[in-house]
Amino acid sequence: MTKILVIDDEVGFTKLLKMNLERTGKYEVRIENESTNAIAIAREFQPDLILLDIVMPDMDGGDVAAMMQADPMLARTPIIMLTALVSQGETSSDAVAQSGNMNVLPKPVNMELLTRCIEEALASASLD
Repeated sequence: MTKILVIDDEVGFTKLLKMNLERTGKYEVRIENESTNAIAIAREFQPDLILLDIVMPDMDGGDVAAMMQADPMLARTPIIMLTALVSQGETSSDAVAQSGNMNVLPKPVNMELLTRCIEEALASASLD
């Protein structure tokens, strides 16, 4: 089963995301709502993929992602960024923005688009 770590300060959003992803039967999902705990939790959980909110208190997602990419244990773990800064109305319904080598998806998340991005990120990570 694919392990996914969701790092987002919105507790309700993370619980809903966990429920929807686990309902597929493909994913084991762990939630972290404190960005300052993200690295330690990721090192302990060893996820196959990370869903990371961009805007969070204390440490934003860009800083968390940079720290993960600098960490030898996490550097190869694909990260999909989530943000409310770009709405689905500002992009087409199946649009995925790119930031560096990471996909960026608008919140609220379209589950079909999210699962497609997860599968694509995992497939390309396995080719590396």
